[in-house]
Parts: sequence; C-alpha cells; structure tokens
Amino acid sequence: MNREAMLETVRVALERKPAQAIEKPPAVYLPVVTSSMDQRIALFTAALEELTGRVIRCSSGETACDTVAALIAGKRAIASSASCLKTCGFTDLDGVDSEFSDGAAYRQACSEADIGITSADYALADTGSLVMISGAEESRLVSLLPPAHIAVVPVSRLLENLDELLLRIPTPADRTSSMVLITGPSRTADIEQILVRGVHGPGEITVILVDE
Repeated sequence: MNREAMLETVRVALERKPAQAIEKPPAVYLPVVTSSMDQRIALFTAALEELTGRVIRCSSGETACDTVAALIAGKRAIASSASCLKTCGFTDLDGVDSEFSDGAAYRQACSEADIGITSADYALADTGSLVMISGAEESRLVSLLPPAHIAVVPVSRLLENLDELLLRIPTPADRTSSMVLITGPSRTADIEQILVRGVHGPGEITVILVDE
C-alpha cells in the first residue's frame, strides 16, 4: 500500500475528507478533588505503608526536629539546603552535615552518609509519592545516594493526586530540568523476579508530615 492509499484509509476511518481543517482538541479535563486534609493524610499513609514506607505525623516543626534527631541518633546524616529544614533546625542536629563549598566533598558526604534528609516540593496522597523538583535547595544526590531517606513535608504540600500537581505546575520544564516522583523505597524485580530493595536508591523511606 502506497502513502496516499494508506492516508485515504485513515481518513475514511476517521470520516474525514482531504484537506479538511483539523478541529481544535477539547480542553484537558483534570478533576479537582476536595477531600479533607485528614482524609489526604490517611490516604497518603496507607499508600506509602503498603510499599513498606513509614509516615510519622508531627504537630510542629520542633516536634518533627526531635523525631528526626531520634531517628538519626548514632548515625551520619546529610541534609539538603531546603529552607524549611534550616528554619526548624534540622541542619543543626548532631551528626548532620549540610554546608559544603566543594562539590567533590559534597558528593563524597552523600555517598558515605547513612541517611539523607530532604523536604519535598509536594506529596501525592493517592500513591504515597514525593515530588522532588531539582534545584539549588534540593539536590537529587541527598535523596538518592544514602541507603535511607527521611523527607520532612509540611502538610500544606500534600496534594490529592497527579492531576492536582499538574494544575499547579502545568509546565514543569519551565521551572526545572528534573522533576522526580519517588514512590516508596527503591526496589526492582528484574533479576529472576526476586524483589530487591535499595538497588537504585534508598531501601528505606520515612516521611515526616508536619502540621503548620
């Protein structure tokens, strides 16, 4: 079948004529869900725990800081430059490195740390996902290299789903070169269909939801 015959077949199937103007596509429909924050938190917690992640809800930044201090006690941690981590004092905790002037030293610290501490730009309730937008405050290394990841997320950043995220950021590429969705600990079953955690990133993930 030559090109014109093939196109004619397609036109007939679409009930169109040669040179007919293309109709404007319908507007993208993104439903807006209006569940309560408590419902979102319950949904996020259930989704992440099903993936062997952990969710801890804290009533304040101070409580969250105490909680993280207990989680990292006796371990070496590295924190991102997220402003909410600095404001609540996470970067001042014992055993936490956060300020580096040399890129090589920073990468070395990420590779040697037991725990990486970050915030997240958003979290998605229906899948238990973290939305990490790469930038000056949130380098991807902190959430990828250490074997355990702690994400401190204000509850105001908890969205219902991907639809709501795309309503807020319809063109992510205008804002960043990398937007990553992290859903549970890193895992793969590529080898003999055996589930292995921590292959491509942290094998443990804990999300601290902070009331504001």
